[in-house]
Amino acid sequence: MSHDTPTDDSIERLARKRAAAKLGWYLHASVYVLVNLFLAFVSARSTQAWAIFPALGWGLGLLIHGAAVWLAMPGGSLYQHLLERERERLRR
Repeated sequence: MSHDTPTDDSIERLARKRAAAKLGWYLHASVYVLVNLFLAFVSARSTQAWAIFPALGWGLGLLIHGAAVWLAMPGGSLYQHLLERERERLRR
């Protein structure tokens, strides 16, 4: 077996890690939507529209979390691309 060939164990571990990270992001996004809908409702009943500020700040955090989960995580497309590039450089 080649050292680059993943074992069933390593595939299972990576799959569980990726699934947990994605589930965490879905949970984060759901809480974001629910809380910000509530804040928008409360803000609409006041004299100033302030709910946009927490939505933007938290939205940035959600975006960064999503980038970490969907792009930079091991097995993600960006990670895989960078990993292959480094392997090629090291083989030269």
